[in-house]
Amino acid sequence: MSYTSKLPASWNDEQPHRKVVIDLSLPGLAVFELERLLFTGKAIISHADEVWPRLYIGDQHSAENRADLYKHLFTHVLNAAHSKRRGQPGIYEEMNITYIGIEAHDSCNNDMSINFQAAADFIHRGLSTGGKVLVHCHVGVSRSVNLVLAYLMLKQKLTLVEAICAVKDNRGVIPNRGFLRQLIKLDKQLFGKHH
Repeated sequence: MSYTSKLPASWNDEQPHRKVVIDLSLPGLAVFELERLLFTGKAIISHADEVWPRLYIGDQHSAENRADLYKHLFTHVLNAAHSKRRGQPGIYEEMNITYIGIEAHDSCNNDMSINFQAAADFIHRGLSTGGKVLVHCHVGVSRSVNLVLAYLMLKQKLTLVEAICAVKDNRGVIPNRGFLRQLIKLDKQLFGKHH
């Protein structure tokens, strides 16, 4: 299965076609295999990286730095590490950026799958109106990545392995094991046991 076939034509043309086959029917083994796949990703972490056309994964800095927000011309921000105490940063209103905050802890016991559909709908709305979407958490390697992978599966019809391949070549990411298990479950719901 070569994952690049589902990517938009102009996107990352230099990526070679590679076959990545991982059997997700045994979740324990699958988590280990997915982690190995993730470790082959891009190593350098910058504040925000484009992982799909006009869709970025970033950290807290990229979401709060006015110069970064202007530079990228973000229209939508999804914060996967929202806290009621801090609330919505006021700069988004000034900059006419649509914001959504999801309270989530980066722990294996945290069920983020309850947010998959809402997050995917938000990202989809932003991209389908020609906007630029930033999905961020604290560091931008686990919670935000989990929601972006779910979006790619729900709205772009990528399998989990294809979604990971699309993201990892553009940003070094490693969702925690609990999150990977939730994504394996979503993959089964969407695509059946085997692809």
